[in-house]
Amino acid sequence: MPEQQEQSGAKEAVNGTAAKSFPGKPLSSANPVRIAIFAVLLLGGLFWGGKALYHSYLYVETDNAQIEGDIYPVISRIPGKVETVLAKDNQNIRKGDTLITLDPSDYQVRKEMAASALLGAQAAESAAAAQISEAAAAERKMSADLRRNRNLRQQDVISQAEFDAVRAGAETSSARYAASGSQHKAASAQVKMREAELRNAELQLSYTTITAPAGGHVSKKNVQPGQYVAPGQQLIALVASSDLWVVANFKETQLEKVRPGQPVIIRVDAYPGKEFRGKVESLSSGTGAKFSLLPPDNASGNFVKVTQRIPVKIVFTEKPSEPLAAGMNVIAEIKVK
Repeated sequence: MPEQQEQSGAKEAVNGTAAKSFPGKPLSSANPVRIAIFAVLLLGGLFWGGKALYHSYLYVETDNAQIEGDIYPVISRIPGKVETVLAKDNQNIRKGDTLITLDPSDYQVRKEMAASALLGAQAAESAAAAQISEAAAAERKMSADLRRNRNLRQQDVISQAEFDAVRAGAETSSARYAASGSQHKAASAQVKMREAELRNAELQLSYTTITAPAGGHVSKKNVQPGQYVAPGQQLIALVASSDLWVVANFKETQLEKVRPGQPVIIRVDAYPGKEFRGKVESLSSGTGAKFSLLPPDNASGNFVKVTQRIPVKIVFTEKPSEPLAAGMNVIAEIKVK
């Protein structure tokens, strides 16, 4: 009996402690708000996971993608000192607009010298033509004298010595006529060479005005007035923003069902929530690593298999409503099913 009383007293003490710790709330009861929150989160996770799974079944995507565009280098074709720079950073220009002018003084002098040399060659050609006419007249006269003197010699009217002198004069006249023709040809060739030199001088002078090879935006300007430039030196880079595309580097394991013409959703990091439409135009014939400066050679050393990436060119099917720039990061999703 004393042991039973002690056990019942212990139970009452435990129950009393529990009642003090959680007054009015039984230990077995659950909070319905917590259950509802847990259920909502569970359903939301299932919905999001199912949607992501379904999306991955229809699309392949990559964030290893950028916007690309044609970049036209503006270079100098001749050496010279920069006189003016008309292009400004980020300026929108049209094809043929003047961007840079070089000091034309030296090339203007060369043009004038070439023009003077041409005039001299043309004068020499005219003199050679006059000599041809003169030699031709003399040759005709000497040929006629030779015919007459040949008849007189046959009639023994003139001596053999007189006939030989006339014949020698006719031969000399013929030789002079042939020589004058050669001199005229040489003078004509000299005129053509001087004309070519003048055209070259005019062409060199025209190169002192550097124009835009295409329309676009000035994206990189490396020239200032007073600077001396060399032939082939890039002075400005123009990006043709009117014709942009996307190069997306997909893993080779993602390209099993990718084909040209498939629709693409393009998301640009610069415009969150904005979607652009495009399509696959072509797939590269080589991996990106194959065209690197030091392409990997799996035949040498230890072989480590690395998943390669294939560049895929994607063009916009609708003109973007937002301004885009070459080099922007994008996310490309190709619908394969």
